[in-house]
Amino acid sequence: MTPHSRFHLLLLLPLLFSTRNGCAASSPTTKCSSQATFPRELPAFREAPAFRNGIQCPKVVWPSLDRRSHHIHKPSIIHIAMTLDTTYLRGSVAGILSVLQHASCPENIVFHFLVSHRRAELRRTIFTTFPYLTFHLYSFDTNLVKGKISSSIRRALDQPLNYARIYLADLLPFSVHRIIYFDSDLIVVDDVAKLWGIDLGTHVLGAPEYCHANFTNYFTENFWSNPLFSRAFHGRDPCYFNTGVMVIDVWRWRQGRFTEKLESWMTIQKRHRIYELGSLPPFLLVFAGDVKGVEHRWNQHGLGGDNLEGLCRDLHPGPVSLLHWSGKGKPWLRIDSRRPCPLDNLWVPYDLYRHSSLLSDS
Repeated sequence: MTPHSRFHLLLLLPLLFSTRNGCAASSPTTKCSSQATFPRELPAFREAPAFRNGIQCPKVVWPSLDRRSHHIHKPSIIHIAMTLDTTYLRGSVAGILSVLQHASCPENIVFHFLVSHRRAELRRTIFTTFPYLTFHLYSFDTNLVKGKISSSIRRALDQPLNYARIYLADLLPFSVHRIIYFDSDLIVVDDVAKLWGIDLGTHVLGAPEYCHANFTNYFTENFWSNPLFSRAFHGRDPCYFNTGVMVIDVWRWRQGRFTEKLESWMTIQKRHRIYELGSLPPFLLVFAGDVKGVEHRWNQHGLGGDNLEGLCRDLHPGPVSLLHWSGKGKPWLRIDSRRPCPLDNLWVPYDLYRHSSLLSDS
């Protein structure tokens, strides 16, 4: 190599090292991220066992799930909706496994997953982890909520996919008359058919209600001081309910145009700041006081602590069919940081995450 060539190589070395992750550092304080060019790989999971129906389970002829299909409702098929994303994928996989493991007729369950990014990768992850699962993926267009989301007390609550549950009736095929919506930070420890079988009557939505909670805390002074807003609850006796576990009559939802009603409150929120808690308050404004009450055992929520610190919490008194880590603290994060809460150990048996040999040996 000539001296002239060596001189040019020395000039290029800093640039080569500064761009090894696809980012040129413009100053000593500029941080480069490998995600700029190479997106983070999805976590790997062990394959779940196959769960089969017992002889008592009704045989199902699967209807078409074409968006335009109007097939007769099949009550023996249980439809469950969840969101899928990279942040909560580990929780979603654990939740799916828990549903199947405790179901009396697991082959009669259909999962409907809402995704906003990396659809092909997420489909592949679910297929390889649950080869026998019947599921469908739907693309959620985040532009639907663009300009409608207000900042809340926790950043995770502001993600567009957190609002996808509002648009379930628009995304699902017409052949689906009823759906259970589950958050991605819960596990089911009972037969989900019991939840599916509740009688909604004329109600659009069923969920465990908590009427002892201070309902006024879910809205700001701007809301309660304005009669135009506070009269929304006129004629109703509203109670708090958690939107991470809901049974929804999809047909009644469509007929009542409830998506539009929820969107209208989101628009008001952008102008007047009437609440602080992401996608929950619009549901309270539209449905609280007109919810079919479900046993509390179906949402032992709050195990993730509050939205600021995520401290450990105990179970509510009474039987348990579903454990829900709503709040800031998620079991997989606390376990990986070696600071689990006692109840996080109940989540561990459903964790299919494949740790690298380096992590498992450390």
